[in-house]
Amino acid sequence: MYAVIKTGGKQERVEEGQTLTVEKLTAAAGDELSFQPILLVDGDSVLSSAAQLAGATVSARVVGDAKGPKIKGFTYKPKTRSRRAWGHRQHLTTIEITGISSEAK
Repeated sequence: MYAVIKTGGKQERVEEGQTLTVEKLTAAAGDELSFQPILLVDGDSVLSSAAQLAGATVSARVVGDAKGPKIKGFTYKPKTRSRRAWGHRQHLTTIEITGISSEAK
C-alpha cells in the first residue's frame, strides 16, 4: 500500500516505514503529524476522489531537522566591475511514515 501526499508545495509518494526529507515544518523532533493523502493505492483498488479519501490519513513522526546541499550562485555585469556571489542552504525536516489508514466509504 502506498499513498501520495502533498507537503511544501510538492507531492511525495510514501510507504509505511519510509523516511523522507521535506521542506521545513513547524514541528519538534518526536512530534506526530497527520497528512491528508491525494491518492491512495491498496493492491488493485485506487482511491483518488475527495469522497473516497475523506477518512484516509497518513501518519508520520518527525525525526529531526536537516539542511540541504549548498547552492552557490554568481552574478556579474560585464565592463562595470559589478560582481556578486551568493549561497543558499534550504532548511529541511526529516519525517518517518508510521502508518497509512484507508477508511474508505
